Amino acid sequence: VWQGGIAPSMFIFENNTLIEDSYELERTNIGTGSYGTVCRGTHKVTNSVRAVKTISKARMKNLDRLRIEIAIMKMMDHPGIIKLFETFEDSRYIYLVMELCSGGELFDRIIDVGQFTEPQAAIVMQQIIRAINYMHEKRVCHRDLKPENFLFYTKEPIERNVLKIIDFGLACQFEPGRSLTTKAGTPYYVAPQVLEGNYDHTSDLWSCGVIMYVLLCGYPPFYGDTDSEVLAQVTKGEFEFPKEDWKGISEDAKHLITNLLKVDTTQRYTATQALQHAWIRDRAPQACAGSLSELQGTFVDRLRHFRSTNKLKKAALQIIAGQLNESQLEHLREIFAALDKDHNGTLTVQEIREGLERSGLSEIPTDLQRIMRDIDSDGSGEIDYTEFLAATLDKRLYLQEDVCWTAFRVFDRNGDGKISPDELKLVLKDDGVQGVAGSQTVAELLQEVDQNGDGMIDFQEFLAMM
Repeated sequence: VWQGGIAPSMFIFENNTLIEDSYELERTNIGTGSYGTVCRGTHKVTNSVRAVKTISKARMKNLDRLRIEIAIMKMMDHPGIIKLFETFEDSRYIYLVMELCSGGELFDRIIDVGQFTEPQAAIVMQQIIRAINYMHEKRVCHRDLKPENFLFYTKEPIERNVLKIIDFGLACQFEPGRSLTTKAGTPYYVAPQVLEGNYDHTSDLWSCGVIMYVLLCGYPPFYGDTDSEVLAQVTKGEFEFPKEDWKGISEDAKHLITNLLKVDTTQRYTATQALQHAWIRDRAPQACAGSLSELQGTFVDRLRHFRSTNKLKKAALQIIAGQLNESQLEHLREIFAALDKDHNGTLTVQEIREGLERSGLSEIPTDLQRIMRDIDSDGSGEIDYTEFLAATLDKRLYLQEDVCWTAFRVFDRNGDGKISPDELKLVLKDDGVQGVAGSQTVAELLQEVDQNGDGMIDFQEFLAMM
Protein backbone atom coordinates (compact mmCIF):
# COMPACT_ATOMS: atom_id res chain seq x y z
CA VAL A 1 0.00 0.00 0.00
CA TRP A 2 1.53 3.32 -0.99
CA GLN A 3 1.71 6.10 1.57
CA GLY A 4 -1.70 7.62 2.04
CA GLY A 5 -3.32 4.69 0.25
CA ILE A 6 -6.23 2.58 1.47
CA ALA A 7 -6.32 -1.21 1.33
CA PRO A 8 -8.98 -3.61 2.63
CA SER A 9 -6.38 -5.23 4.91
CA MET A 10 -6.21 -1.96 6.88
CA PHE A 11 -9.77 -2.56 8.09
CA ILE A 12 -9.29 -6.16 9.24
CA PHE A 13 -8.69 -5.34 12.87
CA GLU A 14 -6.95 -7.47 15.46
CA ASN A 15 -9.08 -6.83 18.56
CA ASN A 16 -7.94 -7.36 22.11
CA THR A 17 -11.48 -6.97 23.45
CA LEU A 18 -13.74 -9.89 24.39
CA ILE A 19 -15.36 -11.49 21.35
CA GLU A 20 -18.55 -12.00 23.44
CA ASP A 21 -18.95 -8.20 23.59
CA SER A 22 -19.30 -8.09 19.79
CA TYR A 23 -20.71 -11.47 18.77
CA GLU A 24 -23.36 -13.87 20.02
CA LEU A 25 -21.65 -17.25 19.51
CA GLU A 26 -23.78 -20.35 18.90
CA ARG A 27 -23.11 -23.35 21.12
CA THR A 28 -23.17 -25.95 18.34
CA ASN A 29 -20.11 -26.26 16.11
CA ILE A 30 -20.34 -26.36 12.34
CA GLY A 31 -16.78 -27.63 11.94
CA THR A 32 -13.87 -29.05 13.92
CA GLY A 33 -10.19 -29.52 13.26
CA SER A 34 -6.95 -30.26 15.08
CA TYR A 35 -6.68 -26.54 15.93
CA GLY A 36 -10.13 -26.11 17.49
CA THR A 37 -13.67 -25.48 16.31
CA VAL A 38 -15.85 -23.36 14.00
CA CYS A 39 -19.27 -22.03 15.04
CA ARG A 40 -21.69 -19.37 13.82
CA GLY A 41 -21.46 -15.93 15.37
CA THR A 42 -24.04 -13.15 15.01
CA HIS A 43 -22.84 -9.58 15.30
CA LYS A 44 -24.71 -7.90 18.14
CA VAL A 45 -25.14 -4.57 16.34
CA THR A 46 -25.45 -5.38 12.64
CA ASN A 47 -26.90 -8.94 12.92
CA SER A 48 -24.40 -10.15 10.29
CA VAL A 49 -23.86 -13.90 10.63
CA ARG A 50 -20.24 -15.03 10.37
CA ALA A 51 -18.18 -18.19 10.80
CA VAL A 52 -15.96 -17.95 13.90
CA LYS A 53 -12.92 -20.21 14.11
CA THR A 54 -11.73 -20.64 17.71
CA ILE A 55 -8.09 -21.69 18.04
CA SER A 56 -6.72 -22.89 21.35
CA LYS A 57 -3.32 -21.32 21.99
CA ALA A 58 -2.30 -24.28 24.17
CA ARG A 59 -3.07 -26.77 21.38
CA MET A 60 -1.43 -24.68 18.67
CA LYS A 61 2.22 -25.68 18.82
CA ASN A 62 3.33 -22.89 16.54
CA LEU A 63 1.61 -19.54 17.11
CA ASP A 64 3.92 -17.81 14.63
CA ARG A 65 2.56 -20.13 11.95
CA LEU A 66 -0.96 -18.93 12.83
CA ARG A 67 0.15 -15.29 12.58
CA ILE A 68 1.49 -15.99 9.08
CA GLU A 69 -1.85 -17.58 8.17
CA ILE A 70 -3.70 -14.46 9.36
CA ALA A 71 -1.30 -12.13 7.52
CA ILE A 72 -1.79 -14.09 4.28
CA MET A 73 -5.60 -14.11 4.68
CA LYS A 74 -5.53 -10.33 5.17
CA MET A 75 -3.71 -9.95 1.83
CA MET A 76 -6.30 -11.94 -0.10
CA ASP A 77 -9.01 -10.05 -1.99
CA HIS A 78 -10.70 -12.44 -4.39
CA PRO A 79 -14.24 -13.87 -4.72
CA GLY A 80 -12.82 -17.42 -4.71
CA ILE A 81 -11.03 -17.01 -1.38
CA ILE A 82 -12.70 -16.91 2.05
CA LYS A 83 -12.89 -13.41 3.52
CA LEU A 84 -11.44 -12.64 6.94
CA PHE A 85 -13.32 -9.81 8.70
CA GLU A 86 -11.54 -9.45 12.03
CA THR A 87 -9.69 -11.35 14.74
CA PHE A 88 -9.97 -11.43 18.53
CA GLU A 89 -7.50 -12.68 21.09
CA ASP A 90 -7.76 -13.42 24.79
CA SER A 91 -5.45 -15.30 27.18
CA ARG A 92 -6.49 -18.75 25.94
CA TYR A 93 -7.85 -18.42 22.40
CA ILE A 94 -7.47 -16.66 19.07
CA TYR A 95 -10.70 -16.16 17.10
CA LEU A 96 -10.91 -15.65 13.32
CA VAL A 97 -14.18 -14.07 12.17
CA MET A 98 -14.77 -15.10 8.54
CA GLU A 99 -17.52 -15.11 5.96
CA LEU A 100 -19.99 -17.93 6.48
CA CYS A 101 -20.22 -20.52 3.72
CA SER A 102 -23.20 -22.80 4.17
CA GLY A 103 -22.91 -25.02 1.09
CA GLY A 104 -20.60 -27.68 2.55
CA GLU A 105 -17.21 -28.98 1.44
CA LEU A 106 -16.37 -29.84 -2.15
CA PHE A 107 -15.35 -33.21 -0.61
CA ASP A 108 -18.92 -33.86 0.57
CA ARG A 109 -20.38 -33.01 -2.85
CA ILE A 110 -18.03 -35.53 -4.43
CA ILE A 111 -19.18 -38.18 -1.93
CA ASP A 112 -22.85 -37.25 -2.55
CA VAL A 113 -22.78 -37.37 -6.36
CA GLY A 114 -19.97 -39.89 -6.94
CA GLN A 115 -18.68 -38.02 -9.95
CA PHE A 116 -19.37 -34.69 -11.62
CA THR A 117 -20.43 -34.09 -15.20
CA GLU A 118 -17.70 -32.46 -17.30
CA PRO A 119 -19.43 -29.04 -17.37
CA GLN A 120 -19.80 -29.16 -13.55
CA ALA A 121 -16.18 -30.20 -13.08
CA ALA A 122 -15.07 -27.43 -15.46
CA ILE A 123 -17.01 -24.80 -13.47
CA VAL A 124 -15.35 -26.00 -10.26
CA MET A 125 -11.85 -26.21 -11.77
CA GLN A 126 -12.14 -22.79 -13.38
CA GLN A 127 -13.06 -21.25 -10.01
CA ILE A 128 -10.26 -23.10 -8.19
CA ILE A 129 -7.58 -22.22 -10.74
CA ARG A 130 -8.63 -18.56 -10.94
CA ALA A 131 -8.16 -18.27 -7.19
CA ILE A 132 -4.79 -20.07 -7.44
CA ASN A 133 -3.74 -17.79 -10.31
CA TYR A 134 -4.52 -14.77 -8.11
CA MET A 135 -2.58 -16.24 -5.17
CA HIS A 136 0.44 -17.02 -7.32
CA GLU A 137 0.41 -13.46 -8.72
CA LYS A 138 0.53 -12.31 -5.09
CA ARG A 139 3.41 -14.77 -4.56
CA VAL A 140 1.49 -16.99 -2.18
CA CYS A 141 1.69 -20.79 -2.46
CA HIS A 142 -1.19 -22.67 -0.77
CA ARG A 143 0.53 -26.07 -0.28
CA ASP A 144 -2.55 -27.96 0.88
CA LEU A 145 -5.14 -27.91 -1.90
CA LYS A 146 -7.65 -30.75 -1.45
CA PRO A 147 -11.46 -31.04 -1.70
CA GLU A 148 -11.80 -30.66 2.10
CA ASN A 149 -10.30 -27.16 1.88
CA PHE A 150 -12.98 -25.76 -0.44
CA LEU A 151 -16.45 -24.70 0.66
CA PHE A 152 -19.48 -23.83 -1.46
CA TYR A 153 -21.02 -20.51 -0.54
CA THR A 154 -24.61 -21.83 -0.62
CA LYS A 155 -26.44 -25.12 -1.06
CA GLU A 156 -27.41 -24.09 -4.62
CA PRO A 157 -26.45 -26.28 -7.61
CA ILE A 158 -22.83 -25.93 -8.77
CA GLU A 159 -23.89 -23.90 -11.81
CA ARG A 160 -25.14 -21.09 -9.56
CA ASN A 161 -22.59 -21.31 -6.78
CA VAL A 162 -19.29 -19.83 -5.66
CA LEU A 163 -16.50 -22.07 -4.39
CA LYS A 164 -14.02 -20.67 -1.87
CA ILE A 165 -10.60 -21.75 -0.61
CA ILE A 166 -10.89 -21.80 3.16
CA ASP A 167 -7.76 -23.01 4.91
CA PHE A 168 -4.43 -21.17 4.73
CA GLY A 169 -2.78 -23.09 7.57
CA LEU A 170 0.13 -24.25 5.39
CA ALA A 171 0.27 -21.33 2.91
CA CYS A 172 3.49 -19.37 2.56
CA GLN A 173 4.96 -16.51 0.55
CA PHE A 174 7.56 -17.39 -2.08
CA GLU A 175 10.24 -15.67 -4.12
CA PRO A 176 10.28 -16.61 -7.84
CA GLY A 177 13.31 -18.79 -8.56
CA ARG A 178 13.82 -19.83 -4.93
CA SER A 179 12.85 -23.30 -3.78
CA LEU A 180 10.47 -24.11 -0.95
CA THR A 181 11.69 -26.88 1.35
CA THR A 182 9.06 -27.52 4.06
CA LYS A 183 7.35 -30.84 3.53
CA ALA A 184 3.64 -30.00 3.71
CA GLY A 185 0.37 -31.31 2.29
CA THR A 186 -1.84 -34.41 2.19
CA PRO A 187 -0.64 -37.73 0.67
CA TYR A 188 -3.19 -38.11 -2.18
CA TYR A 189 -2.77 -34.51 -3.38
CA VAL A 190 0.89 -33.71 -2.70
CA ALA A 191 3.36 -33.22 -5.59
CA PRO A 192 6.46 -35.46 -5.88
CA GLN A 193 8.84 -32.49 -5.45
CA VAL A 194 7.27 -31.61 -2.09
CA LEU A 195 8.19 -35.08 -0.80
CA GLU A 196 11.79 -34.40 -1.85
CA GLY A 197 11.70 -31.08 0.01
CA ASN A 198 12.65 -29.07 -3.08
CA TYR A 199 9.70 -27.53 -4.90
CA ASP A 200 8.00 -24.30 -6.01
CA HIS A 201 4.47 -22.86 -6.33
CA THR A 202 3.65 -25.20 -9.28
CA SER A 203 3.05 -27.88 -6.62
CA ASP A 204 -0.40 -26.24 -6.26
CA LEU A 205 -1.16 -27.10 -9.90
CA TRP A 206 -0.25 -30.74 -9.35
CA SER A 207 -2.85 -30.74 -6.56
CA CYS A 208 -5.36 -29.18 -9.01
CA GLY A 209 -4.69 -32.07 -11.40
CA VAL A 210 -5.45 -34.59 -8.66
CA ILE A 211 -8.65 -32.74 -7.69
CA MET A 212 -9.81 -32.64 -11.32
CA TYR A 213 -9.13 -36.38 -11.69
CA VAL A 214 -11.17 -37.11 -8.53
CA LEU A 215 -14.07 -34.89 -9.70
CA LEU A 216 -14.39 -36.81 -12.96
CA CYS A 217 -14.13 -40.40 -11.70
CA GLY A 218 -14.62 -40.32 -7.93
CA TYR A 219 -11.23 -41.74 -6.84
CA PRO A 220 -7.64 -40.37 -6.83
CA PRO A 221 -4.99 -41.15 -9.48
CA PHE A 222 -2.42 -42.32 -6.92
CA TYR A 223 -3.83 -44.95 -4.64
CA GLY A 224 -2.69 -47.33 -1.91
CA ASP A 225 -3.85 -48.98 1.31
CA THR A 226 -1.48 -46.95 3.48
CA ASP A 227 -0.01 -43.44 3.33
CA SER A 228 3.41 -44.85 2.46
CA GLU A 229 1.94 -46.83 -0.45
CA VAL A 230 0.19 -43.69 -1.73
CA LEU A 231 3.41 -41.64 -1.42
CA ALA A 232 5.38 -44.33 -3.29
CA GLN A 233 2.87 -44.01 -6.18
CA VAL A 234 3.10 -40.19 -6.10
CA THR A 235 6.90 -40.31 -6.21
CA LYS A 236 6.74 -42.44 -9.38
CA GLY A 237 4.13 -40.06 -10.79
CA GLU A 238 2.63 -42.78 -13.00
CA PHE A 239 -1.14 -42.93 -13.34
CA GLU A 240 -3.72 -44.08 -15.86
CA PHE A 241 -7.31 -43.52 -16.93
CA PRO A 242 -8.96 -46.96 -16.47
CA LYS A 243 -11.24 -47.56 -19.45
CA GLU A 244 -14.35 -48.64 -17.55
CA ASP A 245 -14.48 -45.33 -15.61
CA TRP A 246 -13.10 -42.96 -18.23
CA LYS A 247 -14.69 -44.18 -21.45
CA GLY A 248 -17.30 -41.41 -21.52
CA ILE A 249 -14.85 -38.60 -20.65
CA SER A 250 -13.39 -36.30 -23.31
CA GLU A 251 -9.79 -36.39 -24.51
CA ASP A 252 -9.59 -32.69 -23.66
CA ALA A 253 -10.17 -33.45 -19.99
CA LYS A 254 -7.50 -36.15 -19.96
CA HIS A 255 -5.10 -33.82 -21.78
CA LEU A 256 -5.49 -31.10 -19.13
CA ILE A 257 -5.06 -33.59 -16.24
CA THR A 258 -1.95 -35.04 -17.90
CA ASN A 259 -0.42 -31.57 -18.21
CA LEU A 260 -1.17 -30.70 -14.59
CA LEU A 261 0.25 -34.02 -13.36
CA LYS A 262 3.63 -33.64 -15.07
CA VAL A 263 6.43 -34.77 -12.75
CA ASP A 264 8.79 -32.37 -14.56
CA THR A 265 7.83 -28.93 -13.20
CA THR A 266 9.16 -27.15 -16.30
CA GLN A 267 6.57 -29.10 -18.34
CA ARG A 268 3.71 -28.72 -15.82
CA TYR A 269 0.98 -26.22 -16.70
CA THR A 270 0.88 -22.89 -14.88
CA ALA A 271 -2.47 -21.52 -13.67
CA THR A 272 -2.61 -19.19 -16.70
CA GLN A 273 -2.04 -22.06 -19.14
CA ALA A 274 -4.67 -24.20 -17.41
CA LEU A 275 -7.27 -21.40 -17.61
CA GLN A 276 -6.62 -21.04 -21.35
CA HIS A 277 -6.98 -24.78 -21.99
CA ALA A 278 -9.77 -25.77 -24.38
CA TRP A 279 -11.49 -27.98 -21.78
CA ILE A 280 -12.09 -25.05 -19.42
CA ARG A 281 -12.75 -22.58 -22.24
CA ASP A 282 -15.36 -24.78 -23.92
CA ARG A 283 -17.09 -26.30 -20.89
CA ALA A 284 -17.08 -23.65 -18.16
CA PRO A 285 -19.37 -20.70 -18.84
CA GLN A 286 -17.28 -17.75 -19.97
CA ALA A 287 -18.19 -14.34 -18.63
CA CYS A 288 -20.43 -13.16 -21.40
CA ALA A 289 -20.63 -9.88 -23.23
CA GLY A 290 -24.16 -9.68 -21.81
CA SER A 291 -22.84 -8.75 -18.40
CA LEU A 292 -20.75 -6.03 -20.07
CA SER A 293 -23.68 -4.46 -21.89
CA GLU A 294 -24.56 -2.45 -18.79
CA LEU A 295 -21.12 -0.92 -18.53
CA GLN A 296 -22.15 1.87 -20.79
CA GLY A 297 -23.87 4.70 -18.98
CA THR A 298 -24.18 4.17 -15.24
CA PHE A 299 -20.88 2.34 -14.92
CA VAL A 300 -18.68 5.22 -16.08
CA ASP A 301 -20.84 7.68 -14.12
CA ARG A 302 -20.31 5.68 -10.94
CA LEU A 303 -16.56 5.50 -11.52
CA ARG A 304 -16.44 9.28 -12.05
CA HIS A 305 -18.56 9.93 -8.99
CA PHE A 306 -16.28 7.73 -6.89
CA ARG A 307 -13.29 9.68 -8.12
CA SER A 308 -14.66 12.96 -6.74
CA THR A 309 -15.57 11.40 -3.38
CA ASN A 310 -13.69 12.31 -0.19
CA LYS A 311 -11.30 9.84 1.35
CA LEU A 312 -13.47 8.91 4.33
CA LYS A 313 -16.35 7.92 2.04
CA LYS A 314 -13.94 5.98 -0.22
CA ALA A 315 -12.67 4.09 2.81
CA ALA A 316 -16.27 3.52 4.02
CA LEU A 317 -17.31 2.15 0.61
CA GLN A 318 -14.36 -0.27 0.70
CA ILE A 319 -15.45 -1.51 4.13
CA ILE A 320 -19.07 -1.84 2.99
CA ALA A 321 -18.03 -3.66 -0.20
CA GLY A 322 -16.03 -6.05 1.95
CA GLN A 323 -19.01 -6.74 4.25
CA LEU A 324 -21.71 -7.40 1.65
CA ASN A 325 -22.55 -11.00 0.88
CA GLU A 326 -22.16 -12.88 -2.39
CA SER A 327 -25.83 -12.70 -3.37
CA GLN A 328 -25.77 -8.89 -3.11
CA LEU A 329 -22.59 -8.74 -5.19
CA GLU A 330 -23.36 -11.42 -7.77
CA HIS A 331 -23.96 -8.96 -10.59
CA LEU A 332 -20.77 -6.94 -9.98
CA ARG A 333 -18.78 -10.15 -9.54
CA GLU A 334 -19.85 -11.23 -13.04
CA ILE A 335 -18.87 -7.87 -14.54
CA PHE A 336 -15.48 -8.05 -12.80
CA ALA A 337 -14.90 -11.57 -14.16
CA ALA A 338 -15.89 -10.44 -17.67
CA LEU A 339 -13.42 -7.53 -17.52
CA ASP A 340 -10.58 -9.60 -16.02
CA LYS A 341 -9.37 -11.11 -19.28
CA ASP A 342 -6.19 -12.68 -17.92
CA HIS A 343 -8.07 -14.04 -14.85
CA ASN A 344 -5.44 -12.82 -12.41
CA GLY A 345 -8.03 -11.29 -10.08
CA THR A 346 -7.10 -7.64 -10.72
CA LEU A 347 -7.99 -5.16 -13.48
CA THR A 348 -5.65 -3.01 -15.54
CA VAL A 349 -6.67 0.21 -17.33
CA GLN A 350 -6.26 -1.75 -20.58
CA GLU A 351 -8.72 -4.47 -19.46
CA ILE A 352 -11.33 -1.88 -18.49
CA ARG A 353 -10.87 0.02 -21.75
CA GLU A 354 -11.28 -3.21 -23.77
CA GLY A 355 -14.33 -4.12 -21.70
CA LEU A 356 -15.94 -0.77 -22.42
CA GLU A 357 -15.19 -1.24 -26.11
CA ARG A 358 -16.69 -4.78 -26.06
CA SER A 359 -19.79 -3.39 -24.36
CA GLY A 360 -20.35 -1.21 -27.43
CA LEU A 361 -19.57 2.13 -25.76
CA SER A 362 -18.73 4.40 -28.67
CA GLU A 363 -16.72 6.99 -26.76
CA ILE A 364 -14.20 5.79 -24.19
CA PRO A 365 -13.83 8.55 -21.55
CA THR A 366 -10.61 10.46 -22.17
CA ASP A 367 -9.97 10.69 -18.43
CA LEU A 368 -10.21 6.90 -17.95
CA GLN A 369 -6.56 6.67 -16.89
CA ARG A 370 -7.11 9.33 -14.19
CA ILE A 371 -10.37 7.76 -13.02
CA MET A 372 -8.62 4.40 -12.68
CA ARG A 373 -5.71 5.90 -10.77
CA ASP A 374 -8.15 7.25 -8.19
CA ILE A 375 -10.03 3.96 -7.85
CA ASP A 376 -6.72 2.18 -7.27
CA SER A 377 -6.91 3.11 -3.59
CA ASP A 378 -3.82 1.19 -2.49
CA GLY A 379 -1.63 2.48 -5.33
CA SER A 380 -0.77 -0.99 -6.67
CA GLY A 381 -1.16 0.11 -10.29
CA GLU A 382 -4.09 -2.27 -10.77
CA ILE A 383 -7.65 -2.33 -9.50
CA ASP A 384 -8.33 -4.97 -6.88
CA TYR A 385 -11.68 -6.70 -6.46
CA THR A 386 -12.80 -4.67 -3.43
CA GLU A 387 -11.63 -1.39 -5.01
CA PHE A 388 -13.77 -2.25 -8.03
CA LEU A 389 -16.79 -3.06 -5.86
CA ALA A 390 -16.36 0.13 -3.82
CA ALA A 391 -16.38 2.24 -6.99
CA THR A 392 -19.36 0.52 -8.63
CA LEU A 393 -21.73 -0.27 -5.74
CA ASP A 394 -25.32 0.73 -6.24
CA LYS A 395 -26.51 3.37 -3.75
CA ARG A 396 -29.39 1.08 -2.80
CA LEU A 397 -26.86 -1.42 -1.47
CA TYR A 398 -24.78 0.93 0.64
CA LEU A 399 -27.36 3.44 1.86
CA GLN A 400 -28.81 1.03 4.39
CA GLU A 401 -28.44 2.17 7.95
CA ASP A 402 -27.07 -1.13 9.30
CA VAL A 403 -24.53 -1.35 6.47
CA CYS A 404 -23.31 2.22 7.09
CA TRP A 405 -23.26 1.55 10.83
CA THR A 406 -20.79 -1.30 10.27
CA ALA A 407 -18.44 1.07 8.45
CA PHE A 408 -18.96 3.83 11.03
CA ARG A 409 -18.00 1.41 13.82
CA VAL A 410 -14.72 0.62 12.07
CA PHE A 411 -13.71 4.29 12.25
CA ASP A 412 -15.14 4.89 15.71
CA ARG A 413 -12.45 2.83 17.41
CA ASN A 414 -13.39 3.65 21.01
CA GLY A 415 -17.12 3.15 20.40
CA ASP A 416 -18.24 6.52 21.78
CA GLY A 417 -20.56 7.17 18.81
CA LYS A 418 -18.31 9.83 17.24
CA ILE A 419 -15.31 9.77 14.92
CA SER A 420 -12.65 12.00 16.46
CA PRO A 421 -9.79 13.70 14.57
CA ASP A 422 -7.38 11.08 15.97
CA GLU A 423 -9.61 8.25 14.76
CA LEU A 424 -9.78 9.91 11.34
CA LYS A 425 -5.99 10.10 11.23
CA LEU A 426 -5.81 6.35 11.72
CA VAL A 427 -8.00 5.79 8.67
CA LEU A 428 -6.46 8.39 6.47
CA LYS A 429 -2.90 7.63 7.56
CA ASP A 430 -2.65 11.40 7.33
CA ASP A 431 1.06 11.93 7.01
CA GLY A 432 0.93 14.96 4.75
CA VAL A 433 1.57 12.77 1.70
CA GLN A 434 -0.58 12.97 -1.44
CA GLY A 435 -3.30 10.48 -0.60
CA VAL A 436 -5.99 8.85 -2.62
CA ALA A 437 -8.21 11.91 -2.59
CA GLY A 438 -5.40 14.32 -3.25
CA SER A 439 -3.90 15.85 -0.16
CA GLN A 440 -7.13 16.20 1.76
CA THR A 441 -6.22 16.68 5.41
CA VAL A 442 -8.17 15.70 8.50
CA ALA A 443 -9.06 19.36 9.08
CA GLU A 444 -10.46 19.76 5.55
CA LEU A 445 -12.40 16.55 5.83
CA LEU A 446 -13.91 17.58 9.15
CA GLN A 447 -14.89 20.91 7.70
CA GLU A 448 -16.69 19.10 4.88
CA VAL A 449 -18.55 16.49 6.97
CA ASP A 450 -18.90 17.89 10.51
CA GLN A 451 -22.19 19.79 10.23
CA ASN A 452 -22.68 20.86 13.86
CA GLY A 453 -19.10 22.08 14.27
CA ASP A 454 -18.23 20.03 17.38
CA GLY A 455 -14.99 18.83 15.79
CA MET A 456 -16.27 15.25 15.54
CA ILE A 457 -18.29 13.22 13.02
CA ASP A 458 -21.39 11.56 14.49
CA PHE A 459 -23.43 8.84 12.77
CA GLN A 460 -26.03 11.25 11.31
CA GLU A 461 -23.25 13.35 9.75
CA PHE A 462 -21.60 10.20 8.45
CA LEU A 463 -24.90 9.04 6.88
CA ALA A 464 -25.39 12.46 5.29
CA MET A 465 -21.91 12.21 3.75
CA MET A 466 -22.73 8.77 2.31
